Amino acid sequence: MRTANWTDSVSVLDRVTAVFDAFGDDDHGLGVSELARRANLPKSTVSRIAADLVAQRFLDREGELLHLGVRLFELGQTVPQPRMLRQLALPVMRELQDVTAQTVQLAVLDGSDVVLIAMLRAPSTGRSPAPSPARIGGRLPAHATALGKSILAFSPPEAVTRFAAGGWERRTPHTIVEQAALVRELADVRRSGVATEHEECAPGTAAVASPILVPGDAPTAAICVAGLAAALQPDRVAAAVRAAAVTLSRRLTAERGH
Repeated sequence: MRTANWTDSVSVLDRVTAVFDAFGDDDHGLGVSELARRANLPKSTVSRIAADLVAQRFLDREGELLHLGVRLFELGQTVPQPRMLRQLALPVMRELQDVTAQTVQLAVLDGSDVVLIAMLRAPSTGRSPAPSPARIGGRLPAHATALGKSILAFSPPEAVTRFAAGGWERRTPHTIVEQAALVRELADVRRSGVATEHEECAPGTAAVASPILVPGDAPTAAICVAGLAAALQPDRVAAAVRAAAVTLSRRLTAERGH
């Protein structure tokens, strides 16, 4: 948690990072005042930083509103592992979307979070979707997502212990925050090959995920289908999700020459 003392002691890089971290799922952009409030920085400081970032195309300005810039996306595309994984995964994701008619997501594990690196949204049905916390490049706590739980289930046991040491965020009343309960669920995931999440990350949403496994490597990625909690039926999509993960695992294994 950033405090007033934090703003007096941080470097320029920390301040720039705070500005980037202030952006969430706001499709309509942020004004300087709101950006300063979220970053816990003086408005004058944020105004100067924003002007420099706009000049370098790291932020885009539309009237009084600021958006994450296209240059950030361009740099993100140059990161080798996520880029290769996305390229291999997109055909598999399209097939899974065709079969399930749900949103399909691909994520990697980074520390105690999952980072979404690709997403194909479900075809519009005219039904208003539940607000989703997922966005490309966004971070979500691994313990609260099907994506994260599917990766953790096949990770070394100390990975879960490491999460417990830092405490777990309770995002909704359904979020698992007790280590023993999560360990039991991860054991079930290892047996079935799929993880489920029902309103644990955000109200009204659910997901079914399966890990992408390469022999000899710790799991770092997973694929899932996500949708409305009231409509998504895990039993109907689990086999398709698992099959997609197996297909992608084989393609990634071949690409890496294992």
